[in-house]
Amino acid sequence: MGSYTDSYSLRSVADLPAPFRSTFSFRYFNSLQSECYSGCFLSDINMVISAPTGSGKTVLFELCILRLLSRFLSQEGRFNHIKGNLKTIYIAPSKALVQEKLRDWNMKLGSWGINCLEMTGDREFYEIKNIQEADVILTTPEKFDAVTRHGIRDGGLSFFSDIALVLIDEVHLLNDPRGAALEAVISRIKMLSRILEMSSSPLSNVRFLAVSATIPNIEDLAEWLLVPPEGIKRFGEEMRPVKLMTKVYGYAPARNDFLFEKRLQNFIFDILMQHSKGKSALVFCSTRKGAQEAAQCLSQTAMNLGYSNPFIKSKQQQERLKEAALSCSDKNMQSCILYGVGYHNGGLCLKDRNLVEGLFLKGDLQILCTTNTLAQGVNLPAHTVVIKSTQYFNKEKGLYLEYERSMVLQMSGRAGRAPFDDTGTVVIMTRRDTVHLYENLLNGCEMVESQLLSCAIEHINAEIVQMTVSDISMAIEWLKCSYLYVRIKKNPENYGIKRGIPRERLEKNLREICIQKINELSEYGMIWTDEDGFLLKSLEPGRLMTKFYLKFETMKLIVKAPGSSNLGDVLQIICHSEELSWIQLRRNEKKLLNDINSDKEGRLRFHVIGENGKRKKRIQMREEKIFVLANDVLTGDPSVHDLSLNQDMNSICSNGCRIAKCMKECFIYRKNYRGATNSILLAKCFHQKLWDDSPFLLKQLPGIGMITAKALNSAGINSFESMMEADPRKIEIITGRKYPFGNHIKESLQSLPPEVEIQIKEVECKRQGKSRLIIALTRVSRTTTSGKHHFADMMVGSEEDNMILFHEKIRAEEFSSPYIVTLLVSCPQNARVTVKADLIFEEYVGLDVHEKFVITKEFSFTKTDEHGSKATTLSYSSPKEIYIIEADNKNGPKATAGDTQFLSNSNKVQSSVPSFDLLQDETDEDLLTLEHGETESKTKTEGMIFDHIRKKSKNFPTLLTSKAMDCSHQPLILTRKGTPLANHFEQNEIEVHFDNVILIDSEPTDASPKSTKAISSPIETKGSCKKISGSSSSISDSEFSSAFAGDLNDGSENNKLTYDGPLEGMKMVGCKRAFPMELDPVSKRPDVQQHRSFEPPGDRREVSFLGFKSVFSFL
Repeated sequence: MGSYTDSYSLRSVADLPAPFRSTFSFRYFNSLQSECYSGCFLSDINMVISAPTGSGKTVLFELCILRLLSRFLSQEGRFNHIKGNLKTIYIAPSKALVQEKLRDWNMKLGSWGINCLEMTGDREFYEIKNIQEADVILTTPEKFDAVTRHGIRDGGLSFFSDIALVLIDEVHLLNDPRGAALEAVISRIKMLSRILEMSSSPLSNVRFLAVSATIPNIEDLAEWLLVPPEGIKRFGEEMRPVKLMTKVYGYAPARNDFLFEKRLQNFIFDILMQHSKGKSALVFCSTRKGAQEAAQCLSQTAMNLGYSNPFIKSKQQQERLKEAALSCSDKNMQSCILYGVGYHNGGLCLKDRNLVEGLFLKGDLQILCTTNTLAQGVNLPAHTVVIKSTQYFNKEKGLYLEYERSMVLQMSGRAGRAPFDDTGTVVIMTRRDTVHLYENLLNGCEMVESQLLSCAIEHINAEIVQMTVSDISMAIEWLKCSYLYVRIKKNPENYGIKRGIPRERLEKNLREICIQKINELSEYGMIWTDEDGFLLKSLEPGRLMTKFYLKFETMKLIVKAPGSSNLGDVLQIICHSEELSWIQLRRNEKKLLNDINSDKEGRLRFHVIGENGKRKKRIQMREEKIFVLANDVLTGDPSVHDLSLNQDMNSICSNGCRIAKCMKECFIYRKNYRGATNSILLAKCFHQKLWDDSPFLLKQLPGIGMITAKALNSAGINSFESMMEADPRKIEIITGRKYPFGNHIKESLQSLPPEVEIQIKEVECKRQGKSRLIIALTRVSRTTTSGKHHFADMMVGSEEDNMILFHEKIRAEEFSSPYIVTLLVSCPQNARVTVKADLIFEEYVGLDVHEKFVITKEFSFTKTDEHGSKATTLSYSSPKEIYIIEADNKNGPKATAGDTQFLSNSNKVQSSVPSFDLLQDETDEDLLTLEHGETESKTKTEGMIFDHIRKKSKNFPTLLTSKAMDCSHQPLILTRKGTPLANHFEQNEIEVHFDNVILIDSEPTDASPKSTKAISSPIETKGSCKKISGSSSSISDSEFSSAFAGDLNDGSENNKLTYDGPLEGMKMVGCKRAFPMELDPVSKRPDVQQHRSFEPPGDRREVSFLGFKSVFSFL
């Protein structure tokens, strides 16, 4: 444990190596820093330090960083730095604290070439190169977890091996619900440091330094972080440089917590007058809205006092405040700043936050109302701290709860400015019945417990995705690396386990927890497990859940979402998501929400509908509130202006955008076209806070706000196209702006993505049952002047079966124009197929390109001349039925008309396809030949045609007559003959003749009894059949068989013969076709379910087959 060093043994800054002395602006370290000097700078042990706020713990971080950088010092004392070779990770609970340390360390370390990188929610994207070159990464637990969760796929986790030092600020955050992310990140680093592959990297000897406010169970943190006894340092209030005086005031409770906080605002001014003594003061409020209202109340009181305003000391101060107010973008803030009062919260933009912090540090702003963000280490001390109410709204539980003692201590720690004050004052405003809880505030705080168990399933899934956990044993090992494992042994009751059970039973419970979570992930398809449930592997839904940092309950909704989800369905899933479950329906909001949902002006796209199918008159559930707010904000002109509801809407848009992006990738993975397109659209609508048909689309351009967009809309300029056509001077007249505003707006159009056109064209396809489509993306002349990349999703899908046929993400300004995509689209018999092609931009709303193409098959026979010009198109009725007569030997058929069976008369095809003549042998004289220029065909009567059929049929080896064969019925009869060499049909022969090729689909029969079956005539799926003439009169067997492709396994749904090779040198005679094998009842019999293949060239055996050729070949 740490001992206290007297003032005579303070360490000097001169004890540091010469290059490092300029880091500190003082000559001596204080007592706490001197006590920790040897552990921080003279050794590499892990350390955990508990000390009061304001005692100088930040210097300890800097000493550890200097210890790491000392490895780059040469013997001569020169600093030879290698960029990114040894990394420091600084983890703090808030963005404000991270940004404060970033500014401070850039000033101190930047001159040595040390690269500091901020990794917080204020920045969305991080280049892998920037991360790899950074020496100090400053981040929050959630952001570091999110960035490292899915980085392993693209090599983003490679920088882990360079991590040599991890600094954890305010480690007692583990007791907060947000602490689970911190615990998971540290456990991940510990787990990776133990991997054999990391043994030669800095990560294998990673060093941890954690600091916190005063906590009783510092030994538990030391056990978790593997801290030796000499690395544990605990300091009490005696180490605080400024002594604190605490005052606790109790007030009568109100009807609810909300009204109680409102009431406390009336007492703040009097408390400040009594305790602040004209010095700076911080007023901590539980909500952002509470901080803003408190500041407005104080500024209103100060304004009523006029020249007696106690917050303004001089005329110079007032002038500086007026100048600062002009540069502030928040209008409410502008009115407060003028009277020496400001507010600070996470909802302010970075520029306004920095402005307010700067004014307060200089003393121009005397009063700053803020949330507990500033309590978490931001260096904005004040003489007086007022804690307005000791309760806060817990988003997880949906209730107002008392602050944890550690948080109250953090807020109290802001009181007292070391250089200026000897004492500080803390005023706590609470209920009368809780006064006793805070009277002995400075004596310590509660135990720090783990919060990992409630969200263990999300973090276990993340580790499986990153492959740090690949089986059950490694998952259990990961849990043993967590703080949960330390505390579950000390306080099992807090985690649902009976106290007093043996250690072996605790281990078993831990395994059961792990297995239960893994079984839940496996049940919903997030991960794959082997038969024994031991090996673990991530699946796409699990990767998406990790990538987009979603809760498991939300991902369950996404996985169960129907693939045909429309825009409203996707929005409903978002409204029921776990990420938005903290939003509550307050009583005072119901009237406004009811008015919005009634929508008398017709603004909303969707409404909350009751059981009677009409709009609900009363909003009664939080999901309904979220649905109404989402629709209101997406109009582009929301009617909600309340601060709390605005914060709710911002959260809905940010979380909704993230969830919709995850849904998009999930639908793409499942090949669901409608769900994917609607999710993409909703994601960017949430990002822009605009529907795609909003009249205020021009708000997306820089320099156009709501007022300007409304003025332009009233003049008919409400789209990018109309803006491009508008005259700059007309724009200035409409908006009431001066020259050159119109030119700037016109120039901003150049930052939009380039205009792209989509064209879909159908070309001839030689594969049966398929249509070949060519989709061309063409970039028109407009070019972008900005260096910004515009990403877009190109998606092609079929409307009828809701199937994605093609998807690719492209850069609109970089793809090679025209960009051609060729697709083969299945076209079922007698069906209409609608193909839609979409180019959906990732960021901008209202620029998407859509094209639709309908495939309809006209079953006609088209003859062309040698040059490809159409001669004539003839359509004919199809035969009503087709009979297959099977013979079991080569001596001829024994079937009679009585053997013919009709399977179904209801399957008759009514499409117009050519009738067929049946041939066994073909000669050149029988072929249809058209000389060049011949465009007329001879007319034959029905009698002449059938006389020719009878003449040719005399040469057939097998022909069955039937009473059904008359002119009115016109069935088609095919004879299938067995061969002595192929009793089990190992061969499929294709008959090739000089000057012509006939494509047939036929099989020999087996030794089974003879049967005749009737099947429906297949529909020709190609647009037309053409006669192609060529110089060559034959084609070799090897050339022909190799050009065919198809799966010839009987019973398969894809048993079709297709030819993709060139047709040069062939003549197509009449209209030839191959019947799909799935239509052949014989092929489905068990006794013929065998693999068949084409016979190799050179080993051809004579097998008799029936080809068929159009009757019109003889015309």
